[in-house]
Amino acid sequence: MNDTTFKATPADDERFMLAALNEARQAAELGEVPIGAVVVGPRGSVVGRGHNLTETLADVTAHAEMQAITAAAQTLGGKYLTGCTLYVTVEPCLMCAGAIAWAQVSRIVIGAPDPKRGYTAYTKSPFHPRASVVTGVLADDCSALVTSFFRSLRR
Repeated sequence: MNDTTFKATPADDERFMLAALNEARQAAELGEVPIGAVVVGPRGSVVGRGHNLTETLADVTAHAEMQAITAAAQTLGGKYLTGCTLYVTVEPCLMCAGAIAWAQVSRIVIGAPDPKRGYTAYTKSPFHPRASVVTGVLADDCSALVTSFFRSLRR
């Protein structure tokens, strides 16, 4: 991990995960799977945010993480997000995990696990070797949002 990475406290992690949950709620309002993500830069401010837009854009790659990474890269003016932390409400899929690795995100904070489609179904850690991963931040809230969304589709 880069020494310039923002040193988040557990309270910071919850605050930024709440911002990611807000993004997830925006996705739900659009009829998208409610997953949200925010990227926090080395100085501790949000530099990118995103939520699922796969239906809206008719693009299978328009996941929350991809949207947030693209926004952060544009904000920071470069493709590498070294020193940044990605907060995501649900465990990234393998595609997003690869993008996170390529972007060299220093820290990944995950809300709820995704045992069916998350990266851990395929590999232990696809991220940069120096990246750190924190799981379970507001996991119940993150999981409940997705569960509620899919329940409403079955009615």
